Amino acid sequence: MKSEPCGAGTSHLEVTNISAHGFRVLLSEKESFISFDQFTWFKDAPVGAILNVQLPHPGHLYWPDLDVDLDIACIEHLERFPLVWKPAPDKPPKPAK
Repeated sequence: MKSEPCGAGTSHLEVTNISAHGFRVLLSEKESFISFDQFTWFKDAPVGAILNVQLPHPGHLYWPDLDVDLDIACIEHLERFPLVWKPAPDKPPKPAK
């Protein structure tokens, strides 16, 4: 039995571009855009934390410095997974008893 060379069959993962609007992630020759408006966890994150992305499982991205994990399907089909946080409407305080 012959073993595959080291690194054969692994997926290439890289953050390729960071802009004021978001960043691009290249995974196995497919590039996806992650918008800061939609994925607010990254908006104020340091560049180094965004660049430190891992692939713990196929199609699953993890940023250990930010403790954020996303399925690639969530990024590609955002309409199926609404992630935008909306504040609750202001409610008047309840009177103390």
